Amino acid sequence: MPEPIFLAAKLPALDALLLDLLQSLTPEEWAAPTVAKQWRVKDVAAHLLDGNLRVLSALRDGYAGDPPGNVASYEDLVAYLNRLNADWVTAMKRVSPELLLLLLRTTGPLYAAYYAGLDPFGEAPWPVAWAGEETSRNWMHIAREYTEKWLHQQQIRDAVGKPGLLTREWFGPFLDVFLRALPHAYRDVAAPEGTVVQLHIRTEIGGDRFLQKEASGWALVKEAAAPSAVLRIDPDSAWKLFSKSLRPVDLRHRIVVEGDEALAAPALGMVAVMA
Repeated sequence: MPEPIFLAAKLPALDALLLDLLQSLTPEEWAAPTVAKQWRVKDVAAHLLDGNLRVLSALRDGYAGDPPGNVASYEDLVAYLNRLNADWVTAMKRVSPELLLLLLRTTGPLYAAYYAGLDPFGEAPWPVAWAGEETSRNWMHIAREYTEKWLHQQQIRDAVGKPGLLTREWFGPFLDVFLRALPHAYRDVAAPEGTVVQLHIRTEIGGDRFLQKEASGWALVKEAAAPSAVLRIDPDSAWKLFSKSLRPVDLRHRIVVEGDEALAAPALGMVAVMA
């Protein structure tokens, strides 16, 4: 079982980087297309504001203005969330970048303060489904929120060519949280006990992660025997792959698989977002 990761204290600084970034954008950059399919930079920024407001309204204030109704499956939940996201982004198209910035400045500290006040080991309001959890602790819920904040800010930076988040300080926690989806991605993969899959993220900000088949199932471990499959990928490709921003076919020239290709395939298909 991976150790808890506590990321509430990093949220204010991550938001500060976002505000500095958005304040620097030209009108052309606000309208630039992103890897988030049909969303432009301003749409992604609006989605980040929506995240702040949903947390404050639904969790802090206990207000469910648009309950999901009958959600009978994971697919139902994803469809509901996609509708909420699309409705918000469409409505926010009439809001100026200047007003969007004001709203982000106002809600960001309130959002961060809410999470800073939670018991990290209390039960989270929703499980982190992409990690296979049926019940989550607050620390994991907050860690998921960190990945959301990191991912969407990185999409903006990627779109306008601004560096900032592909560093050990910011990418390291993002990767640590995202790769907790690996055991769930391998849940139906049969292999002898002791089989190892190695994920190597190139450069000093990445490193190696090991997934090992144990008697109770697949588990992330710190050290392992010789792997049966090795997946090598650079950090920029990794965040795009595991967020479903791009798919393996889009990145085939940047991914190297050594050993058992079939055993590496579930890692290539892993998605650590609700999608």
